[in-house]
Amino acid sequence: MAVGMPAHAQIGEHRNTLSFGANAGWNMSSVGFMPKVPQKMQGGLTFGLTARYTSEKYFSSICSIVGEVNISRTGWREDILDKEDRPITLAADTSLAIAYQRKLTYVQVPILARMGWGREDKGLQFFIQAGPQFGVLIGEATDTNFDLQTPLHRQRVSSVVAQDTMAVERKVDYGIMAGAGLELSHPKIGHFLLEGRYYYGLGDLFGNSKKDYFGRSNLGIITVKLTYLFDVMK
Repeated sequence: MAVGMPAHAQIGEHRNTLSFGANAGWNMSSVGFMPKVPQKMQGGLTFGLTARYTSEKYFSSICSIVGEVNISRTGWREDILDKEDRPITLAADTSLAIAYQRKLTYVQVPILARMGWGREDKGLQFFIQAGPQFGVLIGEATDTNFDLQTPLHRQRVSSVVAQDTMAVERKVDYGIMAGAGLELSHPKIGHFLLEGRYYYGLGDLFGNSKKDYFGRSNLGIITVKLTYLFDVMK
């Protein structure tokens, strides 16, 4: 025990730093439909509050847990083409392609384990973080320029159009998130973080039983985010 106790103390250096701040960024999202729906990435804003507790420096790794509460715009944007892979245009205006997108607004709560390497208080630090994310749908809207009652089955290369008129059935979303980024710190100003993330939904937007149309309909989101934090306890 006499040998083990000082050895343990040399490995882990205790930290007790609590930081708060705000974040904002841009989502690029799609939905993993099965059967497949041709899509392009849909953009949307995300913003919210961030809290971080740093507990230990283990060897050279700075260990923290991060929690956020965000308002986030996600959804999907369809890539509507004919059987020759050309955009389908409106009958009234042949210069304008038909378009469809579903805008979904969530309250999202990620809880992430974080490890960083580099400067803690003044300078640059590289970090990775990962963990679960939970979301609740609070808004849903459709943006289209054609009549959904005539979805142009014969012209579209994909005949999968059921999603266009279906409301989201499952309001609670959950999945896993991972990201990496850089943090610039200054003892008097605070911490500035630039990060890229990917979220993979484990839940589905629509029912996925044998009697349902879709076997899968999970969200996938790429996010670029800027965060500012200041220390309130250290």
